[in-house]
Amino acid sequence: MLIVGILICIQVIVIVAYLLYKKYNPQAVLLTSGLLMMILAIVTGMGMPNVKDSTGLVFFDIFLQIKTSLSNKGAGVGLMIMTIGGYVAYMKKIGASEALVYVSMQPLSIFRKHPYFAASLVIPIGQLLFMCIPSATGLGLLLVASIFPVLVSLGVSRTSAVSVITACTIFDMGPASANTARASELIGKSNVQYYLQDQLPLAVPLTLILMVLYYVVNIYFDKKEKNESEKTEMSEFKINVPLIYSILPVLPLIMLIVFSPFFNFFEPAIHLDTTTAMIISLFIAMLFEVFRLRNLKEVFASLKTFWIGMGNVFASVITLIISAEIFSIGLINLGFVDSLVNASQSLGFSATGIGVMMSIMIFLASMLMGSGNASFFSFGPLVPDIAMKMGIEGSRIILPMQLSSSLGRATSPIAGVIIATSEIAGITPYQLAKRNLIPLSSIAIIMLIIHFIF
Repeated sequence: MLIVGILICIQVIVIVAYLLYKKYNPQAVLLTSGLLMMILAIVTGMGMPNVKDSTGLVFFDIFLQIKTSLSNKGAGVGLMIMTIGGYVAYMKKIGASEALVYVSMQPLSIFRKHPYFAASLVIPIGQLLFMCIPSATGLGLLLVASIFPVLVSLGVSRTSAVSVITACTIFDMGPASANTARASELIGKSNVQYYLQDQLPLAVPLTLILMVLYYVVNIYFDKKEKNESEKTEMSEFKINVPLIYSILPVLPLIMLIVFSPFFNFFEPAIHLDTTTAMIISLFIAMLFEVFRLRNLKEVFASLKTFWIGMGNVFASVITLIISAEIFSIGLINLGFVDSLVNASQSLGFSATGIGVMMSIMIFLASMLMGSGNASFFSFGPLVPDIAMKMGIEGSRIILPMQLSSSLGRATSPIAGVIIATSEIAGITPYQLAKRNLIPLSSIAIIMLIIHFIF
């Protein structure tokens, strides 16, 4: 019967991937496919809904599972992700995001005689910005408006300039990331702990290698395509707020690190969670606005942006997390995890083999779907069961899976960040995805080698 379950799972996964590629609503696809697998698990006697306070009818318990997921995610990690989304929206509203980008990109001006080196330097600076502005498309558009004209005027081709801009979004990490929040929840760590102990030690060497890869690849292709330097006609990037506003997007990250038990700076210890840090930072930002605008009514009215941002994140990210969880429960009930572990063991695969296989699967899924969240949220919830059965720490598997999801997204011609930035830069999404493919597929392989071998 287990063989029947795994065959059903494989067929469902293929159908889901096809529907997502065809731009069907991901929440609807994942939710209905998850419900279908749960029903099939009941009919075949392979699994039953694992819910508290059963309704008394097993088929009703399936829908009770959705209610349970809504309650758990809405009040826990969901609330945290929503406050992050609201804060990011407020930062954009008051111009703090633009101020941060403007200040961060100023050091590049001293490398005007070395255009490709300057282009490569965008990657680590942009990655720091991405931890504070955790929207791939949002940050990409800000960088296209600010640093893209500079790089092009230095002699870097449009494709090379926008390729390093999108490379800033390939490591979806930091306490403000939705993927980080979900991954840390799945392995039972705090956002800051997961970021400092797991993400950062791997991302630092990978970023340095990535800079070299883009430097070499962009020079090679620009010479091959006989690029000629061109002056951009795009308007100059301007900010309309004091430069001190650049501290506001970074403020939650600073607070989370300073008041983290990981460092233990204070006695007695002060513990600050991500949601609370976002709310404190929000009111500090409002205080900045009071001094700048001298109009209390206008400042109070601007708070609506925060609530709308929270609502938008619930409609997009939280519903996706819940739908993906139902999808993963359906896979588990049909024996997908048990079959995966048994097959891996029979083939001589260790936990490393499973981790590599899952990471490659997510990389390809992100490339196919154009979404890092959809691929990671779909398969991430399987990790706790796999880690428990293999007897290893969850972060050993989930970290490369999480980073592979954002790596694959930047190689997809249908990803939002690729479409948006390439359109403004005057190139096609396929040109940009093709330019990203070599360095990002290479760094994915290097990541797996460093993580699992060293």
